[in-house]
Amino acid sequence: MVPKPIIITTKPPLTSIPPLKISSVRTEEKPQTQTQTVKTTPTPPKTTTQTPNPTFKIANRKKPEQSVPALLFNAFDDIINNFIDPPIKPSVDPRHVLSQNFAPVLNELPPTECQVIKGTLPPSLNGAYIRNGPNPQFLPRGPYHLFDGDGMLHAIKITNGKATLCSRYVKTYKYKIENEAGYPLIPNVFSGFNSLIASAARGSLTAARVITGQYNPSNGIGLANTSLALFGNRLFALGESDLPYEIQLTTNGDIQTLHRHDFNGKLFMSMTAHPKIDADTGECFAFRYGPVPPFLTYFRFDSNGVKNSDVPVFSMTTPTFLHDFAITKKYAVFGDIQIGMNPLGMISGGSPVGSDSSKISRIGILPRYAKDESKMKWFDVPGFNNIHSINAWDEEDGKTVTLIAPNILSVEHTMERLELIHAVVEKVSINVETGIVTRKPLSARNLDFGVINNEYIGKINRYVYAAVGDPMPKISGVVKIDVLKGEEVGCRMYGEGCYGGEPFFVGREEGNGDEDDGYLVSYIHDEKNGESRFIVMDAKTASLEVVAEVKLPRRVPYGFHGLFVKESELMKGSLS
Repeated sequence: MVPKPIIITTKPPLTSIPPLKISSVRTEEKPQTQTQTVKTTPTPPKTTTQTPNPTFKIANRKKPEQSVPALLFNAFDDIINNFIDPPIKPSVDPRHVLSQNFAPVLNELPPTECQVIKGTLPPSLNGAYIRNGPNPQFLPRGPYHLFDGDGMLHAIKITNGKATLCSRYVKTYKYKIENEAGYPLIPNVFSGFNSLIASAARGSLTAARVITGQYNPSNGIGLANTSLALFGNRLFALGESDLPYEIQLTTNGDIQTLHRHDFNGKLFMSMTAHPKIDADTGECFAFRYGPVPPFLTYFRFDSNGVKNSDVPVFSMTTPTFLHDFAITKKYAVFGDIQIGMNPLGMISGGSPVGSDSSKISRIGILPRYAKDESKMKWFDVPGFNNIHSINAWDEEDGKTVTLIAPNILSVEHTMERLELIHAVVEKVSINVETGIVTRKPLSARNLDFGVINNEYIGKINRYVYAAVGDPMPKISGVVKIDVLKGEEVGCRMYGEGCYGGEPFFVGREEGNGDEDDGYLVSYIHDEKNGESRFIVMDAKTASLEVVAEVKLPRRVPYGFHGLFVKESELMKGSLS
């Protein structure tokens, strides 16, 4: 039985939100290489202060001249943002969305030495922890959603107990053309279409920019702001609306974007930001989804990164918001949930993603080496809505597939009120022969961003580490769940005013080989003093004891998903 939703009470959003104090910013009208410092007022209360006065210094460069069409388009863009479609909802008001530690850092950070302030960094962490997240290149002039920011990677490289931090934008096509222009060109997908008039206006402006050659959408308009993946000896920054961007970490800890990767022309349009890599075979399994049939397309890469043929899935009959999936040794497991893509709602004033309470959620199971969808099976799982999947495996009876995933109990808040989302981690077992489905909640807490020891992806595993929403998208701690016992067996809360993000499990190389013998790593931020830290927790202990803590040289904004890359992996292929 699924527990009743926990109602999270919050103060109603302010009708007028004071501007956020940002000590130095690059404005839309200025190129990146021109010095510009702007201070906004009034100053917010001390509880929302940022890192004190980071200085943004850049070399002087002559301001690029704008063509007459560009001047006209920018003037029309201002009219849309100020009069046709001002950001009146808190969910798309940048003064609200980009407050506190969600505010962007508007300059890159080259590799900078960090101070270890507690314990010592263990040898197993020789390598780099890299976390992706949204960080808008320009302060928004109109509506802005948290998911709309340009991708920025924050990498802490560790060598023999010493650490350096580097923060770099993923140099996507979108980033580069807007950086050269000195202002935004491509409209925000999640917040740029809030009414029929606004949609028509922004659509016309976008068409005009394309026709006059300001940008070419065939080169990709994605943000690469969601996650990272390592397969085929290549490291990728990912966002599900575009192709992967291959990146490289240099020996001194710097981050370089190499190029947009299409796998020799075999990958079309886009790929999920949550591919699954089988640690035993080195294969990578992935998919793409979209608003037109086939709404789901499945594919895989061999251990060398060579892409196999697409498997279109036409039995998914509606455009579902299919953000993540899971694999077992025999199957790929997909969710057809009540949260879906909403193109018609988008042009009439809603979000591009909406919910349908009348829809019955399903789980689809496809043989993982399928060449077509003929053996795809769907099973009704009413009320089960998983945006993220933690793991799945085949039970020993050969008939049952088990999925571990957070189930969102308040799908109507998915895009508009993230702070009201409550998700319960469930264990769902499906007998693929009889169709019988059994479900068991593993915790009543509000949990998401669940991770495991990646050596167990697709195999039976015992331990899950999940982030505690307080409320989402802020993360106030992490819990350890024993899947076999069906209960929490460990917990660490970060303390008053401290919030983090998704934890990541790194196995201890000198350990005994137990599944939970390793470390949890994460960035956390203290909103009281504006400082950010990198923490290392002992994943085996009930208290998730902090064994090392690194003070970071500047603030790291809250973000999405990360990846730890070992030193040995950094030395392979394009990573070194």
